[in-house]
Amino acid sequence: VQAVQLFGEMATSRVERVTITYNAAAAACENGGQWEQVLKLFREMADGRVGLDYVTYSAVGKACATGERGVEALQLFREMTDGTLGRNAIKYSRQRLREG
Repeated sequence: VQAVQLFGEMATSRVERVTITYNAAAAACENGGQWEQVLKLFREMADGRVGLDYVTYSAVGKACATGERGVEALQLFREMTDGTLGRNAIKYSRQRLREG
């Protein structure tokens, strides 16, 4: 996916990668059927202390469903319910999963 290549170039060019840029790359990967890359981006966000939001969790949830990664999906759901995102993020993610 060209978006992932551009995203990688941001790091080598010392352009800060923030939540919205990670989410854009994850969405491009999700749309391209590259669920493994979405999970990789999510892990980078979590490890790099980049803010996670409902768009992030939605992309990762859909990636888990596409890749038949039930354990990861369950862990994601737990993080959402225990974290700061709350019920609105869960509702949004469920809606996105149904639409996809």
